[in-house]
Amino acid sequence: MSRAFKPKVVTANALLEGDAVWLTIDDRWTRDIAEAELMTDEAHADLRLLEALSRQSEIAGAYLADAAAGANGPQPTHFREAFRTRGPSNYAHGKQVDL
Repeated sequence: MSRAFKPKVVTANALLEGDAVWLTIDDRWTRDIAEAELMTDEAHADLRLLEALSRQSEIAGAYLADAAAGANGPQPTHFREAFRTRGPSNYAHGKQVDL
């Protein structure tokens, strides 16, 4: 018996900056997971991943990540993805610069 499909978002790393990015419903890459397209249909998620993988000039390492619907949009369900939402692991640049 196959497992039930869990909601997903398409994520990757921005090619030039290296930041974690998520694919939006209008085909933009965003650095805010709350703006990402949350997909609940497995076939649609697979199609969106294939579309993302064709954008090699913009991103690297695209994959589907588990997510859940939150009050303000998708939110990560795994610690790895939660860590990626916070930006680089040092305070010198990226999303953590204001901390």
